[in-house]
Amino acid sequence: QVQLAESGGGSVQAGGSLTLSCAASGRTFSNYHMGWFRQAPGKEREVVGVITWSTGGTYHPDSVEGRFTMSRDAAKNTLYLQMTSLKPEDTAVYLCAAGRRASIMPRDYDYWGQGTQVTVSS
Repeated sequence: QVQLAESGGGSVQAGGSLTLSCAASGRTFSNYHMGWFRQAPGKEREVVGVITWSTGGTYHPDSVEGRFTMSRDAAKNTLYLQMTSLKPEDTAVYLCAAGRRASIMPRDYDYWGQGTQVTVSS
């Protein structure tokens, strides 16, 4: 059974940094793509990064490009999201996901973690 468990969320002042982790277990992810998504109250879930597990190649949307960096440690089966220069509008629940396609669409992901809250105050 696939399990994804996020950690590392918290409260931070604007301009601060946080690093989120996602521990993956239950299968080999070498043929998977992993995504970090976020969802704020009343808003749709949106992608903040996608990584191809086998190559480490990443994608970030313009909204976080240059501020957020996604990476993975294959030996530890762990995904990371390093977030810098945080803004109040980055406040959301952050979730990691695994799927067979490198996609920005939540519907393309088969497995999801429970999420971790990130709150950025001004």
